This record gives sequence, C-alpha cells and structure tokens, in this order.
Amino acid sequence: MGITSSRGPISIADRRWKRQICCVPFGAHHRSWSRLIGWRNIRSTPVRALNCSIAASSAACWDGFSWAIVAARTEACTVLGLADPIVAFTSKKGGLAMSDDWKDEKWAQDAWYSGKITRRKLIGYGAASAGALGATMLVPAPWRAAFGQAKPYKIGTLQPLSGTAAAGGKTALVGVQMAVDRINKSGGINGRPIELLIQDYESKPDVGRRKAEKLVVEDQIDAHVGGYLSNVCLACMPVYEEAKTVNMISVCLDTTITTSKCSRYSFRAFDYAPAQAVAFAPYLVSKVGKKWHIAYLDYAWGQSTRDAYIEEIKKSGGDVVGTTGIPLGTADMTPFISKITGEFDGIFGILFGANAVTFINQAYDLGLTKKYKMAGDGAVAESTHFPALGVKIEGFVGVNRYVPVMDAPLNTPHHKKFFDDAVARLKQIDPSGPLPDRYVQSNYESMNALKIGMEKSGFKGREDTMKLIEALEGLEMKEGDDFPQGDKVLRKEDHQAFLREFIFDIKDGKHRILETISKEQGTYPAACKFA
Repeated sequence: MGITSSRGPISIADRRWKRQICCVPFGAHHRSWSRLIGWRNIRSTPVRALNCSIAASSAACWDGFSWAIVAARTEACTVLGLADPIVAFTSKKGGLAMSDDWKDEKWAQDAWYSGKITRRKLIGYGAASAGALGATMLVPAPWRAAFGQAKPYKIGTLQPLSGTAAAGGKTALVGVQMAVDRINKSGGINGRPIELLIQDYESKPDVGRRKAEKLVVEDQIDAHVGGYLSNVCLACMPVYEEAKTVNMISVCLDTTITTSKCSRYSFRAFDYAPAQAVAFAPYLVSKVGKKWHIAYLDYAWGQSTRDAYIEEIKKSGGDVVGTTGIPLGTADMTPFISKITGEFDGIFGILFGANAVTFINQAYDLGLTKKYKMAGDGAVAESTHFPALGVKIEGFVGVNRYVPVMDAPLNTPHHKKFFDDAVARLKQIDPSGPLPDRYVQSNYESMNALKIGMEKSGFKGREDTMKLIEALEGLEMKEGDDFPQGDKVLRKEDHQAFLREFIFDIKDGKHRILETISKEQGTYPAACKFA
C-alpha cells in the first residue's frame, strides 16, 4: 500500500509488526517525515488520499499539509490517533476508518507504558484525539479549517523519548503538546497554526546534536522548544546559534547554560540551580540540619547544582562535609550509597527520574533514610515517582518551581485548567495516573513564552530571529492561563528567568507546601557575556 502526495507516492513498512505503516504527508515535506519517523522500506503502490468529512466525526477536513500515520491491515486500515478521518482508496482494498482501538495493542503499550520507545515506535506521538500525548505532530484537524491556507510555523522539539531519561522526556513532551493544542485551538500565532516536529535524541548528546542539525537544516524549523538533559542542551546550543534560530530551553538546569556558556539565541524561561539554592539553603540550614552530605548525578546538571548548594549552604551558616557523585544511569547504586557514612545531619540528593527512584529505594533499604534526614532538589520527589517509591519518600524536604497541589498560592482557576488537562493526558501514557511534574509545567510555559515573543515581534520566520530575541529579552510573564505557575521575568542580560519557588515536604504520599519564596528572593546576579 502507498500514499500519493504532490511529491509522489510513499509507503513505509515494518515487517516485524506484519503490517504497513504509512505516512499521509503534508506536501513537499513527506520525505523528511519518513526519515524522522524512521522507516526505510519505501514502496510506491499508488493510492489516492482524499480530504473528507465523515458523518458527525467533524466538520473540518485535512488539507495539503496535514498528515496521519496509519496501520494497514488485511481488510482495512486504522488511523492512529487523529481527530478527523483521512480516507484513502486503493485499486484493490477498502478505505481507512477512524478508530482509537490502537491504544490497546501490544506495540502501543510498549511505546507508552513500558518506555520502549525506538525510532520504529515513534509513531505514537500524534495521538491528539485519544489524548495520549495531546497535540498531533502537526495541526489537529478539528480547528484546521479556521486557518485557511495560512502557512504553519514549524517548531522543533528535541526530547529524550528513549534511553535513561525516557520517563521524563514523555512528560516533558506532554507539556509542549498541551501548549500547542491550546494555541492552535485559540487561533494560532499571528493567525498561523503551529506545526510541531518531534525528535527523539535517545538521551545521548551526540544523537541530540545530529537531531538538532536535522531540525534546523533539513526541516528548516522557525524555532526550537525543548531539551531535557543538560549535557544534550549544551551540545546542541552551538547548532541553534550557528543557524541563527531561537532555542527556548524547557528543562535543562545546568548553571553554565545561562552563565559561562550562554548564547544570544538560547533562553531559559524557568529556574536554575543558583536561584534554587538561594531560595532553599536558609530554610535547609535553619530548620532541617546544618551538616550535609551531597549525593549527585555526576554530569553537567548534577555538578553545577552541587556547586551552587555548597556555596549557599555555607553562606547560610551550614556545612557540606562530603559529596558522592553517581554516574548517570547507574542501575545499582549500592557501591556508592554504602560509602555515605559519618557524622552529619542529612543527605542532600541531586538526582532525577529513574536515577532518583533507584537512589531513594536503595538508600531506604540500606537504612540511610532512618539514620539521616533526606532533602534535595525537587526532581528527587516528583509526583511521577510516587508509585515506585511509596512510603520510602515520606518526610523528604525539597524545593521546586512546581508542585501538583491546589493549595495556596496555586489554588487558582488558571492552575486548575492546566492541572486537569495534564492529569487527563498523563493517565493515557501511565495508567497509574501520576500528577503533573515540573517537566510538564516548564515545557508548557516555555512554549507559551515563545508564543508571546513571536506575537510581540510580529515574527514571520527565521529572517526575524533578531526581532524575536529582542522581544523575549526582559519579557514579563504574568500569572494566567499561559503561566499557571506564577509571575516570572526573562532577564535581558543572560536570558535566565526568575520565578517563585516552593519549599515542600512529602506528607502522607503528597506534596505539602511549607514556604513560598518570591522570585525577588531567589534572584541571583547575572554572569553571562554574549559573544
């Protein structure tokens, strides 16, 4: 089976699944999409793809730059995760019918629930109608008609959808797609829809750089929103600078991103380690303990965060008596944790995702959580970790820019909209129903920050990149539907945002806000010189 477009027929097959995976392309770009998705067995049996509306499914139709992924079977084909039908007829077979039944299939569960995301399985990220990950990679059909023939903005997003950071990459992608859905439903940006181009960098810096180059050179994106692992962000920043493309970082927390390695083309619309340490250290020393041992992931983010806390704990009258670096992705941390001994009050953890889960579980099993107080970066105690940690995380004290509670000051209608949407989407990729974490929040708000900059600058494309940069520098973001976390400002001098922080503990398996630190209290001096 094949699909015919303005550039000719395309069919993508995966023999292992004993079915064909076909991309209904958008005009001239279908070749790059076939490369992005990752299938290589291309054949050219003619098929005629028709724009249509079936019964009461929707009044809107797909047009020349819309696309779908379909699984071809013996008698018919199933459209994967689209809100509107695309009907195709061959000379021998019947047509395609809309269905969400694909979510229950083994390959879909591998992709969403088991974390087995590979290039061959990246097709799932278009599940708008099912709600699995929110927005389609392109424009969701229910509101497509409102844009007429308006050219879409192409926004790239690099996320770790496989490898050591896959769990966090999935929730991060939820945040970007929530924002894209909302923007497209409300009329787009400057009257144009957003086309979201997703790339999995497999949690590897070298792969990340190659995928970034593909986005800016081959796909010709207008801007980028994404990133997760700091070492990958650092590897990719020069790519965006060379291409003169705005890079809105959405997770990476390494301090040097907006200090010694800052770039005029990169922005961070959320917090970083120095601001967190300034906000948390006084509370940590005065109310939890004075002497600390820091356990951290031994790569860019962990190292820079370690350094920030050593400085601020000492400034607050405390002391760091030792540190233990643990390699990223270590499955058995016992050899490292067993060496954490001595006379001190608590262990301060700087870990995230599966690494954090492993650390807490093994520290608990070795008796360290009874002997010492446990505190650290909020990434250790994200709500998405709770099913795997249970009571072992009880009593942990941390700091985070976002916690999934409806208590003051987060008891606002803006936050409730964000919270409810995120909960519904996350449940589609994890049946245990985790609450949203800071990765959903910062990706959602980073896309919205870019949107405001594009509107403010009248951005038309990459030729207007400098106008967009100037619009983003010093941008004030007010609490509301775009920024449910609260007010923030994107500092002109280093492109670093400042926002309120929440000091919390875990009580009865839930986050409990202990103190709220204003963005003014967490401000840290700029240390960036743009080239």
